Amino acid sequence: MDLERYYQQLIGYLSIRLRDRNLAADVAHDAYLRVLENTRPEALEYPQAYLYRTARNLVIDQGRRRAARRTECSEHIEQHAGRDADTPHESLYTAQRLALMQRAIGELSESCRTAFLLRKLEGLAHPEIAARMGISKDMVEKHIVNAMKHCRLRVKEMEYSKADADDAAKRFRPSRAVPSLPG
Repeated sequence: MDLERYYQQLIGYLSIRLRDRNLAADVAHDAYLRVLENTRPEALEYPQAYLYRTARNLVIDQGRRRAARRTECSEHIEQHAGRDADTPHESLYTAQRLALMQRAIGELSESCRTAFLLRKLEGLAHPEIAARMGISKDMVEKHIVNAMKHCRLRVKEMEYSKADADDAAKRFRPSRAVPSLPG
């Protein structure tokens, strides 16, 4: 079953619920990734319903996280008042995760990497990215979904191989340098 045919409808549905088309596009990408990573679309009896339910659950989860962040924010500030830096363990983990993401982004094709960075770092909307890159909006969406899928896979690999750091390092090809965005 071809789930891509529901994409525009899902964006419209989420835009109404979220009142933000860019956020709706992000949630739709996450829903597609979850469905594609966790199920075989051809095995779904009602793929559109499953996709929409997944997206709706992501919206609900997002609302819960936002509410939890608001209540925990003041507690966190009080607990960490006067604390200048993370612990060495936290700093090392953050540095390792950043290096992993840079390596994963470096493994992407140039057009996929550019579309992803324009969306995630510069916050451009899909039509703006398409115009800047001279490609279709559909191609931008595919590049971003592929980039997100690739990065998630690499992060999962890191999470599962914490106990054996050498094993995680062996899985990666030598990375290309992550170029800066075209200006």
